[in-house]
Amino acid sequence: MCALYVGIMSGTSLDGIDIALTRFNAEQHQAECLDALCLDIPSELKQQLLSLCSSGDDELVRAGQAGIEWAQLAAAGVNQLLQRNQLNTSDVHAIGSHGQTVRHHPELGFSLQIGAPTLLAELTNINVISDFRSRDLAAGGEGAPLVPAFHSWLLSDALQTRTLINIGGFANLTIMRPGQPPAGFDSGPGNALMDAWIHQHKGLTYDKAGTWARQGNVIPELLTHMLADPYFARSGPKSTGREYFNPRWLNQQLSRFGATAAAADVQATLLALTSHSIADSVRLNASDSAALYLCGGGARNTLLLEQLEQLLPEQQVATTHALGVDPDWMEAMAFAWLAWRFDERLAGNLPSVTGARGERVLGALYPA
Repeated sequence: MCALYVGIMSGTSLDGIDIALTRFNAEQHQAECLDALCLDIPSELKQQLLSLCSSGDDELVRAGQAGIEWAQLAAAGVNQLLQRNQLNTSDVHAIGSHGQTVRHHPELGFSLQIGAPTLLAELTNINVISDFRSRDLAAGGEGAPLVPAFHSWLLSDALQTRTLINIGGFANLTIMRPGQPPAGFDSGPGNALMDAWIHQHKGLTYDKAGTWARQGNVIPELLTHMLADPYFARSGPKSTGREYFNPRWLNQQLSRFGATAAAADVQATLLALTSHSIADSVRLNASDSAALYLCGGGARNTLLLEQLEQLLPEQQVATTHALGVDPDWMEAMAFAWLAWRFDERLAGNLPSVTGARGERVLGALYPA
């Protein structure tokens, strides 16, 4: 039996709100993205969301207002998607909404996403499942990453090891070995530091295809110093976010090496940080993978793909297009899947990835 869900994902890169209309066939372990769209986040809302990632004045009010604006934008996108597919709200079982993460502190036992799910349900007249991280955290887990469970359900292979690398604001790996529980963790920064640096120096939201980074030269001392950060030496389960890797962290690195460096050279070094931290994680944890499959916004960065190919010459590097899944919509589909799992009362986490004490049904229902 097939079921229709909508998944909404707004990641740490804040490059937009992805909405995917997804159909699931549980018997055949199939997920099909029927249609999808990406909504630009207005600049004022984006700046407000970024500011909420660190302490500031009147945070509760600002978070409440930002959550309402986020939900209004997401609801308009859902309604647009349904209209162009000639669907009624009754055709959709539920919306799986990740919301927008503004704080992620698994060491303190919480992760906070805003996105006014009650308002989203009101504006779409569709049940909304949200708050996916809390139950895993309550069970002693990191609450992240969550997409490896979907990767494993959809794309594991009975004969060979596969590794999926999701590169958004941060990068996470899913390692799927035949007959073994999947492994996964955040390897470190993805696009977040590169996006912040190019916005600071050129006013752009991201470095398309790594064009600006290609104009610079890697600063070896700076790269070595950044890779010496204790986070990279930790073994999984582990997760990270803007609370740790942010412009303040970067400025601390630059104060030691690169304070007078050309901006393009810093951008090239930040891209190298992403590629080297991913490659190091693969060597240590997934050397038996025949191929690496990339998804997320970073899959469009051709320079990043080139560097991964150079750093990991024994492994094929491709995007999830090779597996039949559009890399742009993988995460939004994952949250549609988590909503489906919630409705079926099936576990949505992987204890081998998050470190939770056991499998748990994730999410909370906000009825239409």
